[in-house]
Amino acid sequence: MGDLFDKFDPVIAEKAALLATGVNDPFNLVMEKVHSPTEATVNGRETILVGTYNYMGMTFDPDVIAAGKEALDQYGAGTTGSRVLNGTYQGHREVEEALKDFYGTSHAMVFSTGYQANLGLMATMAARGEYIILDADSHASIYDGCAMGNADIVRFRHNSVEDLDKRLGRLPAEAGKLVVLEGVYSMLGDIAPLKEMVAVAKKHGAMVVVDEAHGMGFFGPNGRGVYEAAGVEADVDFVVGTFSKSVGTVGGFVVSNHPKFEVLRLVCRPYVFTASLPPSVVATAATSIRKLKHAHNKRQHLWENSRKLHSGLKAKGFKIATETAESAIIAVLMPGQEACARMWSALIELGVYVNMARPPATPAGMFLLRCSLCAEHRAEQVDIIIDRFVKAAEIAGIPLEA
Repeated sequence: MGDLFDKFDPVIAEKAALLATGVNDPFNLVMEKVHSPTEATVNGRETILVGTYNYMGMTFDPDVIAAGKEALDQYGAGTTGSRVLNGTYQGHREVEEALKDFYGTSHAMVFSTGYQANLGLMATMAARGEYIILDADSHASIYDGCAMGNADIVRFRHNSVEDLDKRLGRLPAEAGKLVVLEGVYSMLGDIAPLKEMVAVAKKHGAMVVVDEAHGMGFFGPNGRGVYEAAGVEADVDFVVGTFSKSVGTVGGFVVSNHPKFEVLRLVCRPYVFTASLPPSVVATAATSIRKLKHAHNKRQHLWENSRKLHSGLKAKGFKIATETAESAIIAVLMPGQEACARMWSALIELGVYVNMARPPATPAGMFLLRCSLCAEHRAEQVDIIIDRFVKAAEIAGIPLEA
């Protein structure tokens, strides 16, 4: 009788071989104590955090923390129910109102995670005989939502306006179509050419969803995301986002101006059949979102940090995935998995935490160290990060370009 775990033996062997080289386990790190958005104790060592997606540093904002504590005292630890049953408290309505104000939309719907927001929207909006057209580098939650539904799935080459146009042109003109784009792609930190892509989608009569998980907070005049910066707000039908990046807590959402949007509360299974977020979480999210609307100085400083790290690492000879800093994500390319793990391990020993990324999260054959900057990083911390990258490369035996 076969063991259902047998199919994972190649993954088990790959990890065992990696750890046999003596590197720290990059997938089992414990934050022993978190001191601020940019500093923590890891393995007993004071560590600069450069891989947390805490873009705007809201996790330790005093107003956000106070709102969470007050809600915990007033409403308890959880709702123990779905939003369509007993799981909608006043705080859930308040955070949806905060989102509508932030995005300037008529509707907002909050999910328990950002993953579920994508899962729910993709699985629900397009049915049998309809089409979802998505970027080949789309997030796993988008792919999983497509797999959960019954629509036909069409992929186009990453960020290729021409390929999107070609594939849309092959589809039946009368069929329902949903084009799925991301403002910022989380692995390489590159942004989508949304102005051109949205125009192509509309030319072919498709609805458009933009995932702004990594763009919310610092792109655009109001921090709404890349789609705001690109000036395509009027032509985007849905915006998906998360509370676990710039907002600094956990949860997900979809906002829209579509007049029939509210029916999703009755037909979207990841919304209907999931317990709602705890009152303390939605209270922190609502407070954070209201403050992000006016966080212009933070947005400016985050961009300064991102450009400083990108140019600094590039000047030292590291290969970066993007020619310039396109977002708060700086992806440092590595020559292979073992080299990537050695570099990650050396950085941890030097007191710098980044993300190690490998296929299938990255494109085939690509290994990288992903840095995500925070608005709370001080300029001197960015200098330290650059210096420690150089030291780590020497320890790990990673050659740098002259």
